[in-house]
Amino acid sequence: MARSSSSDDELRAAVAARRELGPEYEDSLVEGFLEKMDQEIDRRVDDRIAARSHKDAPAVRPSVDAGQRLALSIASIFFGVGATAGIATSTDNGILVILILWLGIVGVNVAFALGRRR
Repeated sequence: MARSSSSDDELRAAVAARRELGPEYEDSLVEGFLEKMDQEIDRRVDDRIAARSHKDAPAVRPSVDAGQRLALSIASIFFGVGATAGIATSTDNGILVILILWLGIVGVNVAFALGRRR
């Protein structure tokens, strides 16, 4: 991996400072240089992780999911109420048929909601 110009500049500055200050400051200079390189490595790793997470993340359009949920809810209520009114006036076992109808509507909505999470 090629070094960046900033790390080259840091290295040159550390070597020049070592020449000017002498060997007694070498430990401090090396420690400072290594700390700056650690920060640069951390920044590069963070950049790569961020780039990968954006690339790997699927493009989610929450407005489409929300619109589909809303449409299913409205259709369920519309047809459920209409069917309930029709069944209540036309059959002898209306309560049982209405119960089955609404359990089916609830089941479809739950299956849709759970299926969209995956």
